[in-house]
Amino acid sequence: MLQERRIKLGACYSDLLQVKTWMTPSPFCVLEGETIRETVEKLEKLRVDCLPMIDRNSRFIGMITSRKLLRGFLYGMKEDELASSILLQDSVRVRPTDSILDVYSLPFDHLPVIDDNGRLVGVLTRRDILDGFSKYIHQLEQTQNSAEALEAILESAYEGIAVVDENGILQEFNEAYCRFIGIKREDAIGRHVTEVIENTQLHVTVKTGIPARGVLQTIHGEDMVVHRIPIWRDDRVVGAIGMLIFEGVTEVYKIYEKLLENNQKKHSEKEPFSVKQERDSLVTLDQIIGTSEEILHVKRMARKAARTAATVLITGESGTGKEMFAKSIHNLSPFSRGPFISVNCGAIPDNLFESELFGYDDGAFTGAKKGGKPGKFELANNGTLFLDEIGDLPLIMQTKLLRVLQEKEVERLGGVKKFPINVRIIGATNRDLKEMVGKGQFREDLYYRLNIIQLILPPLRERKKDIPDLIAYYMKDICRRYQMPAKRLTQEAVTAFIDYPWRGNIRELVNSIERLVTLVDGPVIDLKHLSISLKNAAEEKLNQQIPRNSTTTLIEEAKLEGNKKELEMILKALKNAGGNKSKAAEILGIHRTTLYQKLKKHEIQ
Repeated sequence: MLQERRIKLGACYSDLLQVKTWMTPSPFCVLEGETIRETVEKLEKLRVDCLPMIDRNSRFIGMITSRKLLRGFLYGMKEDELASSILLQDSVRVRPTDSILDVYSLPFDHLPVIDDNGRLVGVLTRRDILDGFSKYIHQLEQTQNSAEALEAILESAYEGIAVVDENGILQEFNEAYCRFIGIKREDAIGRHVTEVIENTQLHVTVKTGIPARGVLQTIHGEDMVVHRIPIWRDDRVVGAIGMLIFEGVTEVYKIYEKLLENNQKKHSEKEPFSVKQERDSLVTLDQIIGTSEEILHVKRMARKAARTAATVLITGESGTGKEMFAKSIHNLSPFSRGPFISVNCGAIPDNLFESELFGYDDGAFTGAKKGGKPGKFELANNGTLFLDEIGDLPLIMQTKLLRVLQEKEVERLGGVKKFPINVRIIGATNRDLKEMVGKGQFREDLYYRLNIIQLILPPLRERKKDIPDLIAYYMKDICRRYQMPAKRLTQEAVTAFIDYPWRGNIRELVNSIERLVTLVDGPVIDLKHLSISLKNAAEEKLNQQIPRNSTTTLIEEAKLEGNKKELEMILKALKNAGGNKSKAAEILGIHRTTLYQKLKKHEIQ
């Protein structure tokens, strides 16, 4: 029975064990045709013992190792000879879908990962395999021993811990809490939390789904620091955990007063702009709020991307946090000691693009600054250049950007000298670059050069589980920024936030919270205080849950049936027209404008 359970658990975590989950994507390589000297220089610069060799089509040829190089020099090999002459061609190759359980025993420290077309897509090291095993064992132990672990944690924890269900009924109450409250565990479990814990808000956390961390609660006349964390399952709150952190906060108050005093001293002095700019760029992935699988997947991809020097393309709707991810990748990468330079390609006039990116020499044009000016590429040397809204880059600049990416050199406007650069490029856009390539608006070769590693940021409406956490963080942050008393949203208001589609994503969410915090006078923000669009979303959700009378139902059913048939006809016409909307309109016998209206009605892109 235990063996069957282990087999089932192993199947559940099969994706976790796949090579592609742990390999280093887009690794550094030796190109076919490079010399022994060039290869040695690469190994020395990267401080590695081996590198894969690929041809011009990225197909894997073999491995170059420092041991083979050493033997070559001992037998009189010249430094200008081709590195392919000492290639280790019989190295074992693995596929992205192989399991690390099957490859861990192979006698190699670096395993090339090859796709079905023979192209090199990554390298799996011994360290990567150990990381995978560690995570796998942790997940197995966590699943198999969760009940025992929970019981041990509850009873050995110094902090008081209480767990309630969706109705606010206590399901767990540990010994530490029992001692402080002065009640037996069996007398507490099964009762409503308000009957056991004085001034508790844990039942409110269940209703709103908003976490509260580090808040004060008076119990037995003493101020306590508590955490209240909602438990989500299948997009709804099924319970909450309350944690009692300190048995008295006298020392906490002293620490807070000291920090407040130091903070005021810091702000009384004028802070240099360079220091502020450096602090603003110090963003890590841990600061990106969210625990949904959608955002956790992007974080995992970002961590992998940061380990390489490959160009990264971040795509996503406006307001999804593309620049935060770019800064996070920079700070986790080998380029973190260098500067992070951001360029908004959509905000620079076409005639200034070249001078902004590449700089200019003295006398390059009328009004040029004496002594010239370095461009963004020079300023970002040994660091990261973030090209935001790269889809707005003019075609002529796309050509010049491609040349810089290929040659790793820049030349100032009006200059004759080329500057070698070592810059990590991260591009970002909310536009469909592939579609722009098809329309001739974006260079295809530049697209593939930028799109080595792509991060697709999910819109907020696809990660609704994160909305309560985002509300909690920004409510607290905005209240602190405006020096206002803490405010909270009611359950109905939070539900409206969750049901709203958020076309402007996190930026729109933050703006909505800021407007509510500044305009609502009381400490509680209710449904009536929300904007019309937010209230409409709540009412629409409510109407879907209210049963209608039989006459209305029949009318609605007829309307829905008609819409369904119309949708089927449009989809069929689009299929027959190969996606061409003008041709589809001709097939349907309607004007193209009418078709676009119907496509918008049915939410077809």
